[in-house]
Amino acid sequence: MAPVNDTLAVRRDIRSVELEITGTCQLRCTHCCTDSGPQTPSGSMTLNDWQRIIAEIAEIGIPAVQLIGGEPTLNLSLPRLVEEALGHGLEVEVYSNLAHVRPSLWETFSRDGVRLATSYYSDDPVQHEQITQGRGSHARTRANIGVALSRRIPLRVGIVEVLNGQRSGQAEAELRALGVEQIHIDRTRRVGRAAADAHTAPSIDELCGRCFRQRVAISSEGEVYGCILSRFLPAGNVKERGLAAILDSGRWAVGGNPCAHPGPTRRVYP
Repeated sequence: MAPVNDTLAVRRDIRSVELEITGTCQLRCTHCCTDSGPQTPSGSMTLNDWQRIIAEIAEIGIPAVQLIGGEPTLNLSLPRLVEEALGHGLEVEVYSNLAHVRPSLWETFSRDGVRLATSYYSDDPVQHEQITQGRGSHARTRANIGVALSRRIPLRVGIVEVLNGQRSGQAEAELRALGVEQIHIDRTRRVGRAAADAHTAPSIDELCGRCFRQRVAISSEGEVYGCILSRFLPAGNVKERGLAAILDSGRWAVGGNPCAHPGPTRRVYP
């Protein structure tokens, strides 16, 4: 068990918890850090489980949650989870591929305190869809970026450089012309599917250094990690013990975990 002052410092540093509310995704991006896809199970965490976790996050004093996947819009309980988080005074970000948005979800995304985030890879549909492995995904994501902007929903976009010769600069220029202000470009991190395709073992060298410090992630099976990219470093399961108990464990002590000290690179995706 870490000293009390260390555990309190860890809790104060955490700014957001990534909640992987489903493992399923309609796309199969070649670099996906969670190895999600159409055949990936949605996960064993129930609506009640997520509601309990959201309440505990608020009780701990962490100010925000990010609802991710897989593809979070495939979880039909997404509006209820957004409502739950807002009701506990939390800020909410939904990280969606925006490949398909049910009309009713736009009202949820337009709530005060809710932000959207998405990924966009190229101004060239062929390149974008080579990465997402989803026919028509470029046009649908681009159109829904436009809908979000027209509704004045706060939006940030991540561009991950996956291909040689990828038109990431042109994608950024296109997004700025559309009116997107918050854009970040990052390299592929060799975790999840990207590590499998490269036949490499996941390594902390692929992380930014903020894992176990500013971010926490909870998978669709309840596993707790330092962030969505550090799934190979599980620290516990919220179905077996409370989130606070996991955060207070020695694995999260500032000096004792492998990601405690900032690295030279920055992570912006998801």
